[in-house]
Formats: sequence, C-alpha cells, structure tokens
Amino acid sequence: MNPSRPSRGAMPGYGAAGAIRNLLWALATLVALVGAAAAEVRILAFGDSLTAGFGLPAEQGFVPQLQAWLRAHGAPDATVINAGVSGDTTAGGLARLDWALGDDVDAVIVELGANDMLRGLDVGEMRRNLDAILTRIDARGLPVLLAGIPAPPNYGKEYARNFRATFKDLAAEHDAIYVRSFLGGMGERSMREVMRLLQPDGLHPTAEGVALNVAAIGPQVLELVARARAKQ
Repeated sequence: MNPSRPSRGAMPGYGAAGAIRNLLWALATLVALVGAAAAEVRILAFGDSLTAGFGLPAEQGFVPQLQAWLRAHGAPDATVINAGVSGDTTAGGLARLDWALGDDVDAVIVELGANDMLRGLDVGEMRRNLDAILTRIDARGLPVLLAGIPAPPNYGKEYARNFRATFKDLAAEHDAIYVRSFLGGMGERSMREVMRLLQPDGLHPTAEGVALNVAAIGPQVLELVARARAKQ
C-alpha cells in the first residue's frame, strides 16, 4: 500500500461501501420527508360568520389569517379548513356536522352560539346542541377547541352568566381546549377602539380585528395541533 494515499475504507462516500452508505442515507432522508408529509394536521374551523370571514376579502378572514399565523409560529404542516356558515346556530351546526367532518380531519375548532344569542334562543337548547356536537367529535377521537362568545350586557346578568358558563362547563366535560372568547384579541379596549375594529354592522371584526383575535387564540390552536400530532 502506498503510504501517501489514504485507504479507500477511510474515505466516507468512496467506493462500494461508501455508495451503499450514501444510498442508505438517501433512503432515510426520503422516508423522513414522506413521514413529514404524512404528518399534516388538518384542522376544521367549524363555526358561523365569524369563522367564515363575513364581509372581508377571502385572504383577510379568520381561516387564512390563522393559517398564516400557524405557519409563522412553528406549525407549517397545519392546514385550516373553512367550515364557517354565516347565520348558523348551534342547531344548524349540529345538523351539518357529520358532513363537515368528512374522513380526513385531525382536529376541530368549534365556534358557535353567537347567532343563538342574537336570536334570543334558549341557552339550555344551545347547551344541548353544543354538547351533542362535542360528543360526536369525541366519538371520532378528534381533539377539539371550544371558543366562547361574549354576551352583551343588555341581555341581563343571569343570561350572560349562563351563556358564558355553557362554554366553560362543556369544555371541561369534554376535555376540550377552552377559549373564553373567540374575539379575545379585541378585549380590554375602550368602546371607541372596539368599534374601530368592527365593520359597520357593529358585529363582525375588520381584518385588523381578525388579526388581533388570531394572535390571541393562536397559542391554544398550537396546543390543538400538538394534541392532534400525538394521536397520529
């Protein structure tokens, strides 16, 4: 052996042994990439006009803004599906739930109840509908985030108390991630500032308001993604 030349075995990636190692490395990388693609988490955003993005350009609604936020905060493999229907009540949501879930959903955000409140529907009936929605999601083994909605003071203290308690209690009963308010990013502000963040109808947030709400709920959605990953 010529001492001025290194042995072939000492050179990684050289000769037959090196070629085999390189092939194995390439296969491992391919498997890892395929595994990463298979780990996509599909989140169904199931709600009403607040979820649907009423009154806003498509790219400025809740779902696309949440999608962008998740990709910017460590969840590039999460895909958010818009299943918001403007005007939907909890009864309407229950009626369309099985169709909306489909076969390829990994987690669910539930945002319903605002239209029940606006129509003065019975809180007990709303509770039963939400309970049934969460029960069906549980039966599918899917993690869920349940978001509440603030009740305006003109409905009375008792109504507001029962309305708020419905979301908190059901989240605890179903081991759901609880978000006190879907509009939480707009809270703790003066009435003048809140009105600036609402569209002219006084009900739906502007794109800026949606961005604030997304930033507020984003960490809990990351927790939802983590729960979904743990089940894959």
